[in-house]
Amino acid sequence: MRILDIVGVAEHALGVSEIARRADISKSSAQRIALELVEGGLLERDGTRYRLGIHVFELGQRVPRRQGVRDAAAPFMDDLREATGHTVHLAVLDDDVVIYLDVLNSPTAPPLPTRAGARWPAHATGIGKAILAYSPADVVARIVAGGLPRISERTITNPGMLSAELARIRSRGMSYDLEESRPGVVCVACPVFGTGGGVVAGISVSGWHNRINLDESVAAVRTAALGLSRQLGAPSQGRDTEPEH
Repeated sequence: MRILDIVGVAEHALGVSEIARRADISKSSAQRIALELVEGGLLERDGTRYRLGIHVFELGQRVPRRQGVRDAAAPFMDDLREATGHTVHLAVLDDDVVIYLDVLNSPTAPPLPTRAGARWPAHATGIGKAILAYSPADVVARIVAGGLPRISERTITNPGMLSAELARIRSRGMSYDLEESRPGVVCVACPVFGTGGGVVAGISVSGWHNRINLDESVAAVRTAALGLSRQLGAPSQGRDTEPEH
């Protein structure tokens, strides 16, 4: 990321030679890294020079929003873990994956193989399905078009089955993960809504299948999701609002 820092503070677009000199690396290395960053949308080419790409600014705009969701969720996550005794996750959708903004591990059970900052295919997690169920149709269509990779033996990989599952989630207002993301791990999740009534995140309670009764956690997860949605300014009918399909 050194090259991004160098280009970002420059007053004008920089050529490869200048980037290499400032980064103290070879010109060939600077060229290779710059081209990789262009491919990722982090840099843009202006002839033979480079400047920051639009994706950098898009990412920068997401950070405050996500941090705001994480900060607002903290007390609800604490209460949810205390009420259930199980691991609590907070996640947002990013392209075709969910990013875990925060994870509060169970104080009594062995830790789950998740951590804050981890990314996981949205269709293969309870929290991801809860978000997808209330996402715009074009978002879901794009994810389906990109393929639904099998993460475990129970992952939903058929587009028709995923569509039916998302409809069930909208009907009951919450989602289950029955060892679809990892063998032995189950969860119950609910969507979290924001100011405009659109889904902005998901919150869940997870545990090892032989240590958790998901049905006993449903009410607590619903309460946490509703409280957090209100905290984020969602209209009272937000959780019942369906996306356009």
